[in-house]
Amino acid sequence: MKKDFISILDISRDELFTLIAHARKLKEERKVGIHTPVLAQKTLGMIFEKSSTRTRISFETGMFELGGHALFLNPKDMQLGRGEAICDTARVMSRFVSAIMIRANRHDEVVELAVHADIPVINGLSDREHPCQILADIMTIEEWLFRTEGIKVAWIGDGNNVCTSLILSTILTGMEVIVASPEEFSPKKEVIQEAQKMGAKVRVVTDPFFAAESADVVMTDTWISMGQEEEIDQRRKIFMPYQVNSKVMSYAKPEAIVMHCLPAHRNWEITDEVIDSKASAVWDQAENRLHVQKALLVRLLA
Repeated sequence: MKKDFISILDISRDELFTLIAHARKLKEERKVGIHTPVLAQKTLGMIFEKSSTRTRISFETGMFELGGHALFLNPKDMQLGRGEAICDTARVMSRFVSAIMIRANRHDEVVELAVHADIPVINGLSDREHPCQILADIMTIEEWLFRTEGIKVAWIGDGNNVCTSLILSTILTGMEVIVASPEEFSPKKEVIQEAQKMGAKVRVVTDPFFAAESADVVMTDTWISMGQEEEIDQRRKIFMPYQVNSKVMSYAKPEAIVMHCLPAHRNWEITDEVIDSKASAVWDQAENRLHVQKALLVRLLA
């Protein structure tokens, strides 16, 4: 049966932790050179409206290691980039490939693609959510802290798409999230309300030090997302008080970890001494994109 992964809430709590357990197994097998071709003869079409490092490399490598094939599709090289309707692209790709991963400008495009496709559609990033990233983040937190239930996460910076997926994920994980953002860059109120109605423990504040107090995890992200380059000077001025540095980390628990989904503008949203410290889980976080996405692909296609 067709199953899409557009939001982190497209899977249940049980499905989430089954998927992460499988990702851990795949990670261990990879270390010893075991690659089972469970997706032989399967093809993933990857549409990139936004450029990428981790998303492209991890999905392409993942399909290869699972015995399948990935196609990199730039909309400028497709009829989609010349005005073909998304519904028509969806119907045609459904005849050619086994699944579609799209990294889109607008969340509505991902939803429309999924509505008209007969094959699974994966949200590789949209302006609303980044669910694949949050899968990797949850896996990383489990690896470092051995649980998610009761973990306090301080998100410091822009209340963006990754932040949205993190907030919604607390419904599944039992984590508590405190977001510290400038008021004009806070997460959307409807996201907070939706999560709280479903039992999530989420708060939004403006003080980064208050958010970091006794946190198990301190998370941040770039202040300048793709398409916001013209606002770089303005956004840097607004967000500089939200830099994750040693002072912020001193408010967190002594054993707290720091996470950043990358790319990082070093010494802007996070300092060198923090991202390169022993508390940094950033590189495991990046690597785990590969393993959770492989597990997701197997779940959707095997």
